[in-house]
Amino acid sequence: MRTVKEISNITGISVRTLHYYDEIGLLKPTDKSDAGYRLYDDKALEQLQQILFFREFDIPLKEIKTVMENSALDRNHILKMQREMLLTKMKRMEHLVASIDDILKGDNRMDFAIFNKTEMDEMFQAMIEHMPEEIKKKAIDEFGGVDQWQAHYIKAISSDGMQKHYRKMVEWFGGKEQYLATVKNPINKEVAASYQKRIDTILEKLAGKREYSTDSFEIKEIIGEYGFVMKQLCQLKDERGMMLCLAQTYCKEEVKASTDKKYGNGAAQFFMQAIEAFYH
Repeated sequence: MRTVKEISNITGISVRTLHYYDEIGLLKPTDKSDAGYRLYDDKALEQLQQILFFREFDIPLKEIKTVMENSALDRNHILKMQREMLLTKMKRMEHLVASIDDILKGDNRMDFAIFNKTEMDEMFQAMIEHMPEEIKKKAIDEFGGVDQWQAHYIKAISSDGMQKHYRKMVEWFGGKEQYLATVKNPINKEVAASYQKRIDTILEKLAGKREYSTDSFEIKEIIGEYGFVMKQLCQLKDERGMMLCLAQTYCKEEVKASTDKKYGNGAAQFFMQAIEAFYH
């Protein structure tokens, strides 16, 4: 058996983090000493290793806990899952190395476009298919026809700024194919309204606990739920990037004003700090 301090020395994980993992049920100690100190055996140390593998990919603790508690997944299943994740990350690193090699050789064409022409055409078609008829008609009248509108759309999303935005979106969705699938099959209005109602309830609960520290379990639990709902609503693979961007929107004057009006003075600032504390 090893103490928390010994586990901390072996893994580099802080004692405070190990205590927090115990509090949320992610990694419970194997036993406790007569004095009440946490003790861990080799199996617990192996579980911690698996947790750290998942954290390497910035996977939220709530999701790691769900995976670890899944009775259908044994040790080998989890290791195989992590191996696939590592291979994906390795391929991405290899692509980046190849790009740097091209730059060093002078062969890089600086082509940062994330979608090709066919994919942009598909995105346009998906957009107009799910657009309300009244808005669609106004847009066609404004551009002088669908073809002219499409040409303007493709020119706009081909800009460096928009490509940078889409590159971030694709990362959140876990790949270009997943993002395009979501664009072509958006969530319906009734389901979106249901999610929004749930988000409002979460924010009301969060606003009611502003006296708590953003590092407290109570606040982290609420933010974890907020992130999970946003992930489901937006059909993301990893909500971290989007949640951190969302946190920054609470700094904008119009968002800050409307949030404070709805949830109480100081709510926007507290929401931003709570999200950043959870995801950083």
